[in-house]
Amino acid sequence: MNIAELKQRLVHEPQALPLPESLLRSCFTPNYSLVEEALAWQQSSDSHHLICPDDPIYPPLLKQLNDPPTVLFLKGNINALLLPSIAVVGSRNGTVGGKKVAYELSSQLAASGMCVTSGMALGIDGVAHQAAIDSDCPSIAVLGTGVEVIYPKRHRSIYHDIQTRGCVLAEFWPETKPHAGNFPKRNRIISGLTMGTLVVEASVKSGSLITARLANEQGREVFAVPGSVLSGQSEGCHKLIREGAKLVESITDILEEVSALSNYHLEELKACHHIGGESASDLPFSSLLASVGYETTTIDDVVEHSGKTIELVLEQLLELELQGWITAVPGGYIRLKRS
Repeated sequence: MNIAELKQRLVHEPQALPLPESLLRSCFTPNYSLVEEALAWQQSSDSHHLICPDDPIYPPLLKQLNDPPTVLFLKGNINALLLPSIAVVGSRNGTVGGKKVAYELSSQLAASGMCVTSGMALGIDGVAHQAAIDSDCPSIAVLGTGVEVIYPKRHRSIYHDIQTRGCVLAEFWPETKPHAGNFPKRNRIISGLTMGTLVVEASVKSGSLITARLANEQGREVFAVPGSVLSGQSEGCHKLIREGAKLVESITDILEEVSALSNYHLEELKACHHIGGESASDLPFSSLLASVGYETTTIDDVVEHSGKTIELVLEQLLELELQGWITAVPGGYIRLKRS
């Protein structure tokens, strides 16, 4: 949609736009220069995306919130939003042991096909993202700044690396600088995007407990890793466990609780993307399916063999996975059945 078309709809067809009803009922004057800037930002790179609630790619779980973001600015691989996701959050001053647990659990979540979502903060957040990156799996960083602002600076490599398979996103203007009030707002998106929130080391007054509380209010699962009673690093986790969060010792403790929401997520995606069931007489994407072997096939090999663009390959691989033809594994995909 160009600026002229958007102006026309704002003036004459506002009900057709993905705007909150409260805003539509009020008297407001759109700032067309800002609208034009946003569209210019989107068009400046193939990795830039503006996502509104009426877009098929808009996460179905996020749409359930009372106050879902009206627009998401996203940089990176937009297809990361299609994957079922678990949030991994925790202390900015994590212990060596806490970081080791966060890395191992995040690696296992990524290997199981889950997208690891966090806030790209120092400590546990950064470790969770790095685990997914090291596993060559998608991860989502929800920022408390604009997507063009790297914060904290020492996570510059994570910021760039994550955009290969995953993405960074925010509801704030792309150049928005760090502001204390924006970080609690982004926490609702971290918990809202995901089927559950895992807390690894947190004090009683930490931002991680805010995310956990929001997850609970949103009807999502809350998980916590227990720690030493001699250390204040895990007091928040112990508080969550006393209040009903599931104690986590292994990835199985997480996966067995989110299966229902995972099925809902996949069914919503099927509806949004018009993905039908398997048909023996209508083999889906036969040329692409032929590019996936019965041993691990990397995404690069699939792209090269199929001759398709990587964007189309990722979209069709998702549909093949939803229909049970292939499965994602660390390092690529494996074919599950013959045609």
